[in-house]
Amino acid sequence: MSSKGISQRIKLQSFDDMFDTEENNEVADLGVKPVDGQIVEIPLSELHTFKNHPFRVVDDENMEEMVESVKEYGVLVPAIARPRAEGGYELISGHRRKHASELAGKDTMPVIIRDCDNDEAVVIMVDANIQREDILISERAKAYQMKYEAMKHQGVGGGLSLQEMSDQAGESMKTIQRLICLASLDNKLLDMVDEKKLSLRQGVDLSFIPQEQQLIVYDVINEMNVSLSLEQSARIKEASRKGYLNADFLRDYLSEKKPKPRKVVFNQKKLDNYFTPDMSNEDIEELIVKLLDEWKEKGEPR
Repeated sequence: MSSKGISQRIKLQSFDDMFDTEENNEVADLGVKPVDGQIVEIPLSELHTFKNHPFRVVDDENMEEMVESVKEYGVLVPAIARPRAEGGYELISGHRRKHASELAGKDTMPVIIRDCDNDEAVVIMVDANIQREDILISERAKAYQMKYEAMKHQGVGGGLSLQEMSDQAGESMKTIQRLICLASLDNKLLDMVDEKKLSLRQGVDLSFIPQEQQLIVYDVINEMNVSLSLEQSARIKEASRKGYLNADFLRDYLSEKKPKPRKVVFNQKKLDNYFTPDMSNEDIEELIVKLLDEWKEKGEPR
């Protein structure tokens, strides 16, 4: 099946389709099974969290504003859910709206019923949330990993999956690929990425080592209260690959005096002359280093 075919199968209804037809505007009788695509009022107690849902639901300022809106106007955009074999419905999209409804004292919320399989549900869930501005790197990583696996199950090859995900999200394939790698990082190290104590590239380096060694890395760097450089994370990855990574090696290696870091800042306008807007900071850095390596190999004077 082509990637285009999958997108068409899981394409959400337009607002005209959702709200303008008499059939879709019916409030379902709880004793009658809703039809696929119908908007119905579902009791909040019947809506269950999506399995392995990667996105947080937090009581922040945005949630307070949503609660006030729900109190005054109700839920304006229906959630999406699918029937569960064991009863009730599994929320695909709308976890924050459900929480806001609970805080607002509501008993029900409008929901679009979708009859879809696990892989289709994952793709819808990720696409409905990935463009939010307030999501963490770890949430993006886990979401992209779930969508990538779902698309593979649908028969889309790895390269095509990454290309389609890149086109839909507006992120480079390399960034998405790195985020998918990052999803295999231990949660403690993932938290450090979210807290910017580790960069994305450092997190990707550490994601290639076994889980038990990841925990050793976490324990040692916290014990020594040190931050890793890109060179050190790459060396740790190499030590794991060659079989000599352990706590003693890490303590000795991280105790070595590090050279004073150098930081070079480029003028944004100058960079815009050479790099396209869709390139991430990591892509730009990688390309600059590659060009410098080629320049060095040619024996150019320093």
